[in-house]
This record gives sequence, structure tokens and C-alpha cells, in this order.
Amino acid sequence: MLRPALASSLLCALLTGVAHAAPDSRSTEAQLAKSLQAIQNNHLDVALNEVDSLLKSNPKFKLAHLVKGDLLMARAGAINSFGSAANAPRDKIDDLRDEARVRLQRALSQPDSKLAPSFLWKMDSEQKYALVVDTSRSTLFVYENVNGEPRYVTDFYVTIGKLGSEKYSEGDQRTPIGVYFVKSELPRKSLADLYGNGAYPLSYPNEWDRRNNRTGSGIWLHGTPSDTYSRPPRASNGCVVLANDDLDKLAPYLQVGITPVIIANRVDWLDENDRGKREELLQTIERWRKDWSSLDTNAYLKHYSRSFSSESANYAAWAKQKQQVNSAKSWIKVGLSNISVFTYPDQPDMAVVNFEQDYSSSNLSNRMKKRQYWIKQNNRWQIVYEGSA
Repeated sequence: MLRPALASSLLCALLTGVAHAAPDSRSTEAQLAKSLQAIQNNHLDVALNEVDSLLKSNPKFKLAHLVKGDLLMARAGAINSFGSAANAPRDKIDDLRDEARVRLQRALSQPDSKLAPSFLWKMDSEQKYALVVDTSRSTLFVYENVNGEPRYVTDFYVTIGKLGSEKYSEGDQRTPIGVYFVKSELPRKSLADLYGNGAYPLSYPNEWDRRNNRTGSGIWLHGTPSDTYSRPPRASNGCVVLANDDLDKLAPYLQVGITPVIIANRVDWLDENDRGKREELLQTIERWRKDWSSLDTNAYLKHYSRSFSSESANYAAWAKQKQQVNSAKSWIKVGLSNISVFTYPDQPDMAVVNFEQDYSSSNLSNRMKKRQYWIKQNNRWQIVYEGSA
């Protein structure tokens, strides 16, 4: 008979209702949960069969090995709690406890596929998919672009930095919070074994990070070492880490230079208030375009915050330069296309706006990809950063 202390542990407590998990539950968590449900019900043989089956498909899954060890000890009446084997390294056991907790929470809280993250206000036509990482749930969500609106596709368990999120400086072992983009793809043959089946560097530090003096580099999406199935929820030096099988499944959704990766402390869901603010911002962007095209420089500059900065100028220098340039023109036409809008995690009322700008005037024409950061201040949307994307 299983001892009561094990049956009433945190892991078993998390299992209430797991038998009713949705049929499309992620298979690893679902199978692990089924084994632990059997432990709770004192069906040790059933639990052992489930965990053996899990280990056949994931032989390097350390958490499953720990559960199996506990089961074998429990049959002999030699265990009081999860991971209580004698001489087991406590830090490793604590890591596996955290992984068990997170995976069980994932099994118990299937995402509502009808909901969209509050960050994905608008995707452009080139962005086939968007990724959203919820660090509190150790989960990476994949959304498909359906006529500019996000539609849930799948999600994966992920590992983040050893010291959590909100990266600020080089070597702080934290994962950054913000809006980033996949910069490149590094094939497995070019990488150390630590990075597994491949790596996708992200655009950290972005413009907002640099403005706020955040340092560091080398924040990647990558896989696990060849002897490891998955890592604990907090185990990387700041990267977002997936099991190699999951990274392989994620790869087709990634477009270098295009796919947004939004990393947040917690994902909230798009509501009517967000939709109203989105429409208000899109209308403001259109007014900015019209004011620029009209050669009304004063109206155009009202769209810029006094705290504005570009890649090389503050507001005063920017305003002076625009007044000089526009005074030499007899006409301007500005066209915008492929607009995307993503709100910034943990930064109230700020959005990252990307678009293709088609500019022509009486003495100059060009086409470029541009990025702006808009903040709603004093009930007005204004630009605090503008530069090439």
C-alpha cells in the first residue's frame, strides 16, 4: 500500500480532474499525468506500465526515470515523498519537482484555441506564424496568421533562464521580456552539443532594450544536449530551450527575419478593450501618414513624444531635421503596407509597429522597412522610437 505522505504530495494534489483532460493534450504531459493519477489511486502496477511506456518513447526523460524509481521504492514501502531516495542530490530533485509541477499544470490547463494573446494585435501578410512565450507557464505558443488575426496551432514546454525572466545585464542568467524576431538559423553541425538539434538567435537586445541600457547577447531558441530529453523550467543561461523533438516540430513555423517571438511573464488574452485600443492606434498611424504627406510639419511632429529618440537623434534634433527637409519639398507621398502591431509585455500601452514604407517626394524616392514604438500618454498615442527594421 502506498504511504499517505506520497499520495497527498504536491504532485498528486495537482492531478485532480486530470482524467478529463482534453483529448488533444500534449502527449508527454498526458502520459506522465496518467501515471501519477494511478499512483494517487494506489494502482502502482498501472502507474509503472505507464511510465515504462513513456520511457520507451523518451528514454532520456530524467523526470520519468525518477518517477519509476519512486514507484519501485513505493512497492517495497520504502518511500515517503516524491524523489525521497537516499543520497539523491537535493538540487537535482528540486529541479525535477519543478518540472513535474509545470508539466502537470500544462496537462490540467489546456489552452482555449479560440482565444488570442493580447500581444498579437495585427500580423502582416508575410508573417505566417507568431510565437508567444509565457515564462510563468514554461510554455511556448504557436499562432497562425489568418487574415491578420492569430489562430492557435500548438504549444510546447520550454526552459528559461536559471534566475527567471526580465534580463537586464550580460551574464545575469535571465530570459528577456519583450518583442523580438528570429534573426537567423544555426544548423546542428555548426553548434556544440549543448544546443541540440539547432538554434535560432533572437534580436535581443532590441531597440527598447538598448534605450533602457540592457546588455548581453546570444539569446536563442535552441534544443537540448544529446543525452537529455528535457531540462527543468529554469536551467538555461537566458535562452528559451525546447526538447529536440519539439524544436524539430517548431522549425517549420519559423521564418528568419520575419517571425515575431514575444516573451512575457504571463500571457493574457485579447478582449474588447484591446480591440478598441488597436483600432485607435491604427487610425492614429494613418493620421501620421496623412500629416506627413500633407507637408504639415507641425501636425506631423505632434505624433512624436518629447521623449522620442531615433537611431541617432533625440526629439529636438529630429524635429529640426524634418523641418529643414520638408521645407525643400513641393510634394510628398507616403504609402504604408504590411503593417504589424504587437503590444509590449509588461509595458502598459506600448506597441511595436512594423511596416513597409514607400516614400516619394519632389526630390527623393525610397522604399524601406521601418519600426516604430508607440506609447499612449495622456490619452494620446505618440511615437517614442523610429528607425529601420
